[in-house]
Amino acid sequence: MDPLALTERFIDARYPGASIAIVAGSTARGERTATSDIDLLLIGERLFASEAQSSEASTHDFEGEIFEVFAYTPAGFVEWADRGVQQHRPVTVHMLVEGTPVRDDGTLAALRHQWRQVLDAGPTLSAHESAFRRYVITDLLDDLRDATDPLERRVVASALFDRTAELMLLGEHRWIATGKWLPRRLRDLDSERAERLSGPLLDGDYTAFADRVDAELVRAGGRVQSGFVR
Repeated sequence: MDPLALTERFIDARYPGASIAIVAGSTARGERTATSDIDLLLIGERLFASEAQSSEASTHDFEGEIFEVFAYTPAGFVEWADRGVQQHRPVTVHMLVEGTPVRDDGTLAALRHQWRQVLDAGPTLSAHESAFRRYVITDLLDDLRDATDPLERRVVASALFDRTAELMLLGEHRWIATGKWLPRRLRDLDSERAERLSGPLLDGDYTAFADRVDAELVRAGGRVQSGFVR
């Protein structure tokens, strides 16, 4: 199966008004597995039946393959891309800049150049957000140290890893992610720091894991608790 040819047929059948189409994710990277779907970014003025609609996220079964579609008018793309940047997780921008083009009306190069500059600049963490994130980590860290129930410890430790990894990335002006992409981004930042944080967690050594989180918390500015106004 040629995923790009299949994508072209899908676009012709379901979204013929697309001006720009980009395949992203594992398909674009040549890393498809048995359960991989096809992530597809579409941009165009005539994608939707209603002129009032500017965006759509939908899942489709086409010729036996699953397509995860993110479709936008040009204005809708800017709105959602800006929202992702503000949340430090610009998924659609990564799709635009890093994916494989399937359709281009001649404007893609300029659009990619514009948004690549945003990606390259990285996120900005305000002092208040840094304090809030450290406040959350401080609270979770205390919960982990106090927990005795095995399930509670595992759940809290998992949440603590996510929040700590995000703080580590943002502290170095790196974009955050969810799921499997969070540890990947962390390893790309610093594989040794990632291993020091994740090793005790994988070993089930929650005391050592808490110590590693505490070290990263100190590095980011320290605990935040009493007196913090959210």
